[in-house]
Amino acid sequence: MVIREQVVRPNAFQLLPAIDLRDGRVVRLAEGDFARETVYGSDPAEVARGFAATGAKWIHVVDLDGARDGARRQTEAVARIVAAVGESVACEVAGGLRDEAAVAAALDAGAARVVVGTAALRDPGFVDRLVARFGVERIAIALDVRDGVAVGQGWVPGAEGVPVAYALTNLADRGARTFIVTAIERDGLLTGPNLDLLRLMVELKRGDIIASAGVSSLEDISAVRAIGCAGAVVGRALYEGRIDLAEALRLVNGG
Repeated sequence: MVIREQVVRPNAFQLLPAIDLRDGRVVRLAEGDFARETVYGSDPAEVARGFAATGAKWIHVVDLDGARDGARRQTEAVARIVAAVGESVACEVAGGLRDEAAVAAALDAGAARVVVGTAALRDPGFVDRLVARFGVERIAIALDVRDGVAVGQGWVPGAEGVPVAYALTNLADRGARTFIVTAIERDGLLTGPNLDLLRLMVELKRGDIIASAGVSSLEDISAVRAIGCAGAVVGRALYEGRIDLAEALRLVNGG
């Protein structure tokens, strides 16, 4: 297997515009509900090129069908996104990565980092194996939180989980360093990030916390940065013009 090397800057605040994929389209879900979908585009690669042209150094790509079904579904669309932005942009890929073969395939396709959630919660030893095989910089953990519990299985209602503080600590002990923390009740609603949850995660001092869900303004980006988050995923706010990507990049880069 040959993994394409990409520039990764773990010490800089990472602003990650999001591309969520369903049936090959760019969409956003409200609170992870597949029945509450808004479509924002039919050409994910073109969206990615736009982010790259604006100056994004990271893109967060989620295979929603894979997250729900437990196996990669949007493989071709992800590959087109990676090819479209080239090596100047690091793509973080999530959704349906529940075994080592799927992770290896995503990295081999050019992902700079993969995000695992369900499999890591079910089997913390999975994280040990991934970090040992691929390196800590290439592996991130999705902590998708509902009522203080980290859940998997594509956020299907009733999915089992574990207390989020325990999940973070346990998986950090397994070697993980990067955690994407999503407050499910805020996702896709533009209601602001859950700062209490994010602060709790940061104060555990067990890894880099990337904020996800609810980020809807430059002030929100500043707020998550101020409490110590290492980055932020931004989705619907970009597509609906509430955040200008160029302005956001200038903010986090000190321009």
